[in-house]
Amino acid sequence: MGVEVRELRQDEFHRVEDEVWVHYNQQKTDPDADRIFGAFSDDRLVGVARVKRHRDGLEVDGVFVLEEFRHQGIARKLIGCIIREMGDERLWLHSTLELIGFYSTFGFRPVPEKKLPPTIRDRFIFCMGLMDGCGICPMLRIPPRRTRV
Repeated sequence: MGVEVRELRQDEFHRVEDEVWVHYNQQKTDPDADRIFGAFSDDRLVGVARVKRHRDGLEVDGVFVLEEFRHQGIARKLIGCIIREMGDERLWLHSTLELIGFYSTFGFRPVPEKKLPPTIRDRFIFCMGLMDGCGICPMLRIPPRRTRV
């Protein structure tokens, strides 16, 4: 089984909600702020990841692979595609504690919650300043040619 990974066109965004995110907290796409990357097995959308543009930064989220396609490297392909396509952009994400090692392989590093840009931090305001207590670790990927946080 070959899997193709590519950025979706806006006219394909409905597929993300209807075919994949319906199984993952019923996320919604925002054509004005989102770039969506999809993994296809034949014509079936089997995994997605989003880069959301906030007022003060880019956040990777919504990474989800259908259960029957997990453990085949699809999430790795999705994140790799994002890294290639986003070039030298800083990328923030909120990792679950068990996936810190996975995201670290792409150059993401844990950062203190207080270093998060406000609009990205505010998505997890329910943690009340204790993201680790919520099982979440903020992470940042600085492109290799940039070195300052």
